[in-house]
Amino acid sequence: MPVHGEIWTVKELFVLPNEYIYWAIQIVMYPFMTGLVAGAFVLSSLYHVFGVKALKDIARFALVFSMSLLPVAMMPLQLHLMQPLRGIEVMMTPHFTSAIAAFGIVFMTYASIVASELWFVYREHFVTTARALSAKSDRSALDGMRLMLFRALTLGAYDVSEAALAKDHKAVTILAGIGIPVACFLHGYAGFIFGSVKANALWMTPLMPVIFIMSAIVSGIALCILVYITISVYRHRTAGGVSGGSRECSTAKEVLCVPGTMAAMDATRYLRIFMIFAITLELLDIIFRGYTAVKSWDILRQVIYGKDFYNIFIFQYGVGNLLPFILLMLPGLTVRRTVVAAVLVLFGVFMMRWNVVIGGQSFSLTFSGFMHYHMPVVPSDLETFREGLGGVMLVAVTPFVIFHFLNKVMPVFPAREGR
Repeated sequence: MPVHGEIWTVKELFVLPNEYIYWAIQIVMYPFMTGLVAGAFVLSSLYHVFGVKALKDIARFALVFSMSLLPVAMMPLQLHLMQPLRGIEVMMTPHFTSAIAAFGIVFMTYASIVASELWFVYREHFVTTARALSAKSDRSALDGMRLMLFRALTLGAYDVSEAALAKDHKAVTILAGIGIPVACFLHGYAGFIFGSVKANALWMTPLMPVIFIMSAIVSGIALCILVYITISVYRHRTAGGVSGGSRECSTAKEVLCVPGTMAAMDATRYLRIFMIFAITLELLDIIFRGYTAVKSWDILRQVIYGKDFYNIFIFQYGVGNLLPFILLMLPGLTVRRTVVAAVLVLFGVFMMRWNVVIGGQSFSLTFSGFMHYHMPVVPSDLETFREGLGGVMLVAVTPFVIFHFLNKVMPVFPAREGR
């Protein structure tokens, strides 16, 4: 039976016999997905906590989408583990003896905050829907099931007076304020795990948790912008709408000019701000490593400026950071350019995770050899499916399936006329 990691590892020069790239693509997806969770929540909190009224429309979407991403944050770990059924022990018996064990407390705390905030945001919707279904005389079986569901979701709180809704809004603000540091810690601990590995020269840096947090916020905002625009365009076209509207059109050549896209366009301002922080921290880390030039710098220099030069400086910094930043900074920003920039930003953050996880394992402990990772595309068994393209697609698609069903209960877009 082959050793875990032997299938996708190619060795070069002097590498120890028991060395392989054990943490493959699912460990790349793990910090990437948890970063999306934190970033989407931070985008929502910009409205609920800081009162950025321009983000009101996309804030509700970001909150529901964060909840859709939350269960998927554990999927890469479950697919990577040889005994995934034991993973629930982290959730059932959390403690602070290790960063991974503390994940149970952080994850459950964050999930409780997001669920509570969603309840306060949608409580009025739950009550009005339950009352409308209750007053319906010719209820179908589906209506009866929906009535039971929305009655349960109200938790018996049917007061929708102005004073009650004001208390709901205050509760949302408090929960969002508490949730920001918890969301950052949810993803920052992933950087803490890498940054505290003393045996790995590339990972060992105190900046790693902060870099992970900033890039997480960038990726979450970019994904929300991309998905929000995509859904708005789809709804507009299926409703038979036509382009138009002075504020919705930034230029005369705008193609994706539909109602609702301005909320996503307004969010690009904060995307640029967090991109500056993320890029600055990552470059500062590289400069600091080169300036200090510790004993391991010789092998790190070969990895950073040699083996992974294209991955780091061309794909991550060039295509994934510099190019989208220029696209967002150019005057006359259009929706089409925003979509392209958001896709490139997500690619850049993914490459950052790739370079940290895969690049950190690419050099041997002998400091005289290298290992190369080849992701399985066509699965030959269950392991190559879990740690290959099939497992990646499963993780990537699942949040959208969850969001589809959550949107049925907690709609993030206004109902179309005549429906």
